[in-house]
Amino acid sequence: MKKATDALSIGELAKRADVTVTAIRFYETEGLLSSLRNDGGQRRFQRSCIRRLAFVKISQNLGFSLAEIRKALATLPDSRTPTKRDWERLSKHFAQDIDRRIAGLQQLRDKLTGCIGCGCLSLARCRLYNPDDRATGLGPGPRFLLGDSHDDLSSS
Repeated sequence: MKKATDALSIGELAKRADVTVTAIRFYETEGLLSSLRNDGGQRRFQRSCIRRLAFVKISQNLGFSLAEIRKALATLPDSRTPTKRDWERLSKHFAQDIDRRIAGLQQLRDKLTGCIGCGCLSLARCRLYNPDDRATGLGPGPRFLLGDSHDDLSSS
């Protein structure tokens, strides 16, 4: 990190990133940001922390946990400002995860439409998705919503 005198105070960072000072302290405690202390003991942050905080906020809005965000940020350089290439690599990884989530939600939506359409609301008696409760052999829980298919029933 550059010298603490070249960096932003916690208040300046909060204003620039549109977050509270408390949030910055929390994110630092969680390992999402790092700071230096000046001669007076005050925190000083690199300007790249503005981008890091933007990434944290966007990632949280997309439903990523702090642990997932921390892991992603750990791949970025701490001693230099991340480059466009660094951010592209990171966003590609997150985009793949978002695509997996979308596919799972689409599958859930499609299966719920068929199930809710019959009106019985009983997986044990559903003639469409679980005739004679055959899915019980696949394990506990809503087997078809968890990814099992009707083809799996023939092997149980």
